[in-house]
Amino acid sequence: MALKVLSALDSAKTQVYHFKAIIIAGMGLFTDAYDLFCIPPIMILIGRVYYDDKEVDKYRVPPGVVSTLVAIALLGTAIGQVVFGRLGDQIGRRRVYGTALLIMVVSSLACGFSICRKRGCVLASLGLFRFALGLGIGGDYPLSAVIMSEFANKTTRGAFIAAVFSMQGFGILAASTVTMVVCAIFDRASKVSPTAATPDEADIAWRLILMLGAIPAALTFYWRMMMPETARYTALVAQNVPQAAIDVQKVLEVPMSEITEENPVPLNPLTYPLFSKQFFYRHGRDLLACSCTWFLLDIVFYSSNLFQSQIYEHYLPKREEVNAYKDAFEVAKIQAIVAACSTIPGYWFTVYFIDVVGRVRIQAMGFLCMALVYLAIGIPYEIHWEHNTNAGFMVLYGLTFFFANFGPNTTTFIVPAELFPARFRTTCNGISGAAGKLGAIIGSVGFLWASHKNDKSRSGSPGRGVKEHDDYNGYPDAIGMTASLVLLGGVCLVGMVVTLLFTRETMGRSLEENENDHDDDDEPRELRFGRYHSGTRILIASCCPNLR
Repeated sequence: MALKVLSALDSAKTQVYHFKAIIIAGMGLFTDAYDLFCIPPIMILIGRVYYDDKEVDKYRVPPGVVSTLVAIALLGTAIGQVVFGRLGDQIGRRRVYGTALLIMVVSSLACGFSICRKRGCVLASLGLFRFALGLGIGGDYPLSAVIMSEFANKTTRGAFIAAVFSMQGFGILAASTVTMVVCAIFDRASKVSPTAATPDEADIAWRLILMLGAIPAALTFYWRMMMPETARYTALVAQNVPQAAIDVQKVLEVPMSEITEENPVPLNPLTYPLFSKQFFYRHGRDLLACSCTWFLLDIVFYSSNLFQSQIYEHYLPKREEVNAYKDAFEVAKIQAIVAACSTIPGYWFTVYFIDVVGRVRIQAMGFLCMALVYLAIGIPYEIHWEHNTNAGFMVLYGLTFFFANFGPNTTTFIVPAELFPARFRTTCNGISGAAGKLGAIIGSVGFLWASHKNDKSRSGSPGRGVKEHDDYNGYPDAIGMTASLVLLGGVCLVGMVVTLLFTRETMGRSLEENENDHDDDDEPRELRFGRYHSGTRILIASCCPNLR
């Protein structure tokens, strides 16, 4: 029998607190996206300031340094997801929620104050602070998703969690916009010519861009600390049902009489520990599905997002024709266009359709469409530029971001927050997210190196303002952009298959129904099988409509 307080949460009408929770929880994702995706233009400024003494690849940060700075933040994120996810289940969501945000804010500011002005010292301290930033970002992922899922009603739960995650899109747009504004101000003030030495003020510009990202998250710190513990954690994990009712009444307009148990009975908490044989029997398949799909998605998503300039470098001016500020400005401008036209609309399509179409269908559809688009831009990659079909290429490229967000990038954030018992919910969400960030490291670093190919038979220059030499822009000869994009398309197809075979639908079901799915021995086996294999049935129905 369901507790009244949990039933009230599942049936509650949408109220002001739901929107307040979206903003409070979403600011962490906003900061996450801002700090991770402002790196491409910042690397340009750092290259201009600290690598102006190179004879070859002047102004370009060496690939090993770029790879390290990207990977170290993602590694910190993966560790933070596991550590804070576990803490969220052991001591409560609220008690560690503010800590994760505080680490993000302090680390963002510290990145801007990276110690000294010598190249090695600056890069080492920046890497250290970005690792700490990753810890805070990682902690925010499982906590934000689970807190929103435990406050939401079962009818619109997917839309609320998707709305929280959509703040990531605004963070990407904000990172690009702030970069453009800061670069435009510094450019106007300095009036430096492209042939002149990079002014010292450029060293302030990139630091300012990083520090400004801390402001939105810092503004929500007070409200995070004022949030009550989620009623589901208090009732089901802490076993304090009366306190759960009190906390619900603080945030939702529900009469106390409707959520107070008249004849309270002892609850039956889970007796099996995490990672026990019984845990894997009941939840191992769900954990594997969530981890694998998030891993595969982030290989593709982060490689494309973090290194967009590698793909659309034909649109960018040659380095010797612009100064540092305009160089960074142009990269940020295209990132902003892609975010506004493709990334953000994709998030909000998911918000609208997630509780209508379902998680599995959206995730599988997103993977499939991403695969088709990557193949469409990858196979004829050279032809796009040789025949000047640039506009068509950019439209197709933008669709990869649209279907990533109206697809697996959002659903992989939602599903782990709905499938697992309250006692393990943030832990399993954190493990799934950590698997994703390991995929992000493979995708971003791997794509950065694999996408270069020094083909001297190609027409045109090998890079923006870079002389042709044995290594292409400092990178060893690899498989090239065409093969890299086709490979990303193949990863998407694998993600679609894993989704259809293993991911369980959670739409329209309470968290407790998902949690108790394995315990319901009275439920017909066919129904349980159907929920586990809903994607498989979708695949069969679409391919063989006459089968019954």
